[in-house]
Amino acid sequence: MLFTQDEFFNVFAAYNAAIWPLPLFTYLLGVMAVGFSFWQSRVATVLISAVLTLMWFVNGVAYHWSFFSEINPLARGFGILFVVQGLLLICAPLFWKFYRIQARRDARTLFGIGLAAFAAFVYPALGWLIGHAYPAVPVFGVAPCPTTIFTIGILLLGTWKVVRWLLVIPALWALIGGSAAVLLNVPQDFGLIAAVLVALGFAVADARGVQIAHHETS
Repeated sequence: MLFTQDEFFNVFAAYNAAIWPLPLFTYLLGVMAVGFSFWQSRVATVLISAVLTLMWFVNGVAYHWSFFSEINPLARGFGILFVVQGLLLICAPLFWKFYRIQARRDARTLFGIGLAAFAAFVYPALGWLIGHAYPAVPVFGVAPCPTTIFTIGILLLGTWKVVRWLLVIPALWALIGGSAAVLLNVPQDFGLIAAVLVALGFAVADARGVQIAHHETS
């Protein structure tokens, strides 16, 4: 590792103190994004995409570039990756008019909302149970790992022919960030691995021609 466990959590402590009360705002936006998924319209998809974009920009610029780069020389590259993902998320509904993110009565919606709820509520609870205390903790919406889990969950509600490409960078980060579960004693980051396995399961089902509920439109 390029840094110690103490350095890792100290960065979060400084970061969360510097951006307060932004985490409260991102929680509100996260709840709104899930709510918008039940409003089946293109406007709702644009609003959800804008929420996700804001989260990825904050993670890329504020966390990776401004704070994490102090202990990890790779962080600036991660920051670029997060900004690129943010741009992809907001551009998708603008370029593909048929693209929708909407809740349905199907397995993808069930798993997607489950992952979103995990990222916002179960993830911090698990951290608290093992002794991680605020502000030295990754926080929903402004820290990469819970944000990625949430994003994968929300994207599972989207039109598959588009979101399968939007899931590439989140899946890549899940593999990178998931190492923290063991190396840095952040067991809640096993949720990253679970999230990417769920997405992979739906990708395999799609590749084998299994119908993915009612999401596909043309």
